[in-house]
Amino acid sequence: MDLERELKKRLETKSILLMTHLMLGYPSLAVNREVIGQMAANGVDCIELQIPFSEPIADGPVILRAGQRSLEQGMSVEECFRFGQEMAAAHPQVRFLFMTYYNILFKYGETAFLQRTRDIGFCGTIVPDLPPEEGATYLATSRELGLAPVQFFAPTSSDERMREVAAQGAGFIYCVARRGVTGKQTTFDASLDDYLARCRRATDLPLAVGFGISSREDVALLTGKADMAVIGTATIKLVDAQGPAAVGPFIAGLRDRA
Repeated sequence: MDLERELKKRLETKSILLMTHLMLGYPSLAVNREVIGQMAANGVDCIELQIPFSEPIADGPVILRAGQRSLEQGMSVEECFRFGQEMAAAHPQVRFLFMTYYNILFKYGETAFLQRTRDIGFCGTIVPDLPPEEGATYLATSRELGLAPVQFFAPTSSDERMREVAAQGAGFIYCVARRGVTGKQTTFDASLDDYLARCRRATDLPLAVGFGISSREDVALLTGKADMAVIGTATIKLVDAQGPAAVGPFIAGLRDRA
């Protein structure tokens, strides 16, 4: 499965794609199952399923708390794989990726983890604490298995660094909208526009923008500047406040339906 080609094909009929995020095991796998069903039924293109880890350096307080609760409830990597396989089979129109931290891959066995990820029907992985300079075997094995090792751009990245990173990635580039961790509202201004323009010049890969994207207005402002909007903390807050049934209408309202 070539994720880049798949996303570009979808962009022929959609002005912008949507990727959502959820923490596996929070508040439970049963709720995860219902939320993913709501997301899939309302046109989400990609879903990143986060395997909880005890030291998540990129996560803001909402996702951090969700991960801690999941671990306290005994969530294991094996359960994440089994649940992921169930979801990939149930929702073949969605492209699933695992998001986690490198310690998980290292302890499981890098090659074994990536082979299992492919075998359950996932298309890639997002590992925010593994820079390409330290991930040669991860990158090579991902390519051999046909998985997309998604790489990151940040506002602090130089143009040269962006080109270097993009050359190592596949599928899409995750463009961090601002400095800091997830969850805090992102300000849409000229500096963000300039940053996204630099991202676009650095690569032909689709651009996914995350960190603080939470409303239809945010998605509309990204349309034409990015290829995919990433919604994470907002859906966790919504499920906490209103329950999983609220997710479908929220997702449906984020963009004009193609």
